[in-house]
Amino acid sequence: MAGMRLTGKVAVVTGGAQGIGRACCEELAREGARVAFLDRNAEAGEAARLGMEEQDLDVLFLQADVTREEEVAAAFARLRERWQPAEILVNNAGGNTWYDPVRMSAAEWDAAMALNLKSAWLCARAALPGMLERGAGVIVNVSSLHARMTARGMFPYAAAKAGLVGLTRSLALEYGPAGVRVNAVLPGWTRTPPVEAWLGRGGNPVEEERRLAAVHPLGRIAEAREVARVVVFLASGDASAVTGAEIVADCGLSAKYAGQEE
Repeated sequence: MAGMRLTGKVAVVTGGAQGIGRACCEELAREGARVAFLDRNAEAGEAARLGMEEQDLDVLFLQADVTREEEVAAAFARLRERWQPAEILVNNAGGNTWYDPVRMSAAEWDAAMALNLKSAWLCARAALPGMLERGAGVIVNVSSLHARMTARGMFPYAAAKAGLVGLTRSLALEYGPAGVRVNAVLPGWTRTPPVEAWLGRGGNPVEEERRLAAVHPLGRIAEAREVARVVVFLASGDASAVTGAEIVADCGLSAKYAGQEE
């Protein structure tokens, strides 16, 4: 295993059963961390756990809906009983939303914000006491390129993800003096199950990906493990001077002028 930068550390990853979350679990564990991952889907979580254990990775699955305060508290309590308080928290759980701003109900707004923003605060609140007691800790919030720019039809995803970047800065300022670093990663298009489903919606995923790749300066979309490696960097001592930052991992998409022709 290369580096083993996180040997002996305990990490928590939310939404860890698939996509970027699972890639984070795998990359953190390959760097020596013991990884507990939270997911509300018991079947997917158990399948992910078995798959990672087959790779000889040290993981623990804790079923929890991270939008629910009591379930978050119970999951972190189980972690403390089983291992120890988390030294690394990766707030990855989230999901795209597609609502009309006028027709969207207050209940739908609350659910979208709970998944994409409130859950990160709930998990940070559960993890921080152990970090403060230790005098060290790292929180990495997986936001989105939509925190900086967005597209029609994805309301209010951008608002929630921008809020997550604001949460990152606030926590970094609050707890930096206590030895806790807090940063955000902003992925763009990334090969995950939802993106693969989107690419296949018209029946020709190869052509759709070719079209999408062409607008990226690197000529491709990101792989989940590439985003996860940015998370690992921020979680490690290699990023010891980095806090309150937002790191974009989008294959160059946001560097491109919108009207530029290839």
